[in-house]
Amino acid sequence: MMEEIFTHLTVWHWLAFGLVLLGIEMMTGTFDFLMIAIAAWASAAFAWLAPDSLAGWEGQLFFFGGAAIVMVVFGRTLLSGLRGKAEEHPTLNKRMASLVGQRGVASADFSASGEGRVKIGDTMWGAETVEGSETVRSGDAVVVEGARMNTALVRKSS
Repeated sequence: MMEEIFTHLTVWHWLAFGLVLLGIEMMTGTFDFLMIAIAAWASAAFAWLAPDSLAGWEGQLFFFGGAAIVMVVFGRTLLSGLRGKAEEHPTLNKRMASLVGQRGVASADFSASGEGRVKIGDTMWGAETVEGSETVRSGDAVVVEGARMNTALVRKSS
């Protein structure tokens, strides 16, 4: 029964098998299925280019097995650096954290409780003065010392 299935292997079977493996790789992200998919595509090339005496179903399966082993070993050793997680930048997707250290200008006088608005770059931000900071007036230069939620914590720049 299995021999009947394998006797009809063609280039198109290997290409389709490689696409299925690529789809599984996209869902799992292991990198191993990608290497096996490449081996399946190499087997398609083998089935297409090899002489008929070598490209029978036994030769195709033998070639695929060897290519898969070589590709997985290659992927696990020489390409192992691609498998690691990349370091995340400390302020990536943390907009308020990226404001720390930037300079801005107060757009109006801060209230007695230390709340106001500042312009940093081309954006207006809600702001509060840090404890011990001087009173901030409209037009004063400020430096962002930190952030709380969507509020910049600023001090008057000297």
